Amino acid sequence: MSVDRRTAELVEHAMDAWGALVYRLALSQTRSPHDADDVAQDVFMRLVGVSVAFRDDEHLKAWLIRCTVNRCRELRRSAWKRRVSATDIAAPELANLEAPVQELVKSDVWEAVSRLPKQLRLIVHLRYYEGYSVDEIASLARCKPATVRTRLFRARKRLKLDLEQEVEHETDELGRLPLADGQR
Repeated sequence: MSVDRRTAELVEHAMDAWGALVYRLALSQTRSPHDADDVAQDVFMRLVGVSVAFRDDEHLKAWLIRCTVNRCRELRRSAWKRRVSATDIAAPELANLEAPVQELVKSDVWEAVSRLPKQLRLIVHLRYYEGYSVDEIASLARCKPATVRTRLFRARKRLKLDLEQEVEHETDELGRLPLADGQR
């Protein structure tokens, strides 16, 4: 009885404290609100069945992040994902998302980040959306800090080019539109 109570309290605490983080990370990795829901649910279900004695909240948070990343990888590798084409990536249903997440998903920067390769996307998400240091990201991503710095550099370079091209494209389109009075 006490184990079940501890588990319920632990899961409730984890969901309250880091439920949004797990969902945002899953959304960043899967680029699908439906898959992000599934991943988040699976992560917290795994927490129910885990027998790890967490040292503190940071240990639990790191476990949740690692489990989320692993579950996203499993989903990507699954036979279902390889054989079925997703229809919700281009136009995710934003009505079911919370307001802060809706604003995040609608932003041009989010779209640019979602176009990055998965390794760069994970590093950027952990650094700029979740606020982790390079050393913390290195331990979470199981790589060296120098690798994290290199990936951040490459990601920033790609994002800069991508966003500059997007601005140029929008400027070209606006420049060619006729004015309201018909004059150019």
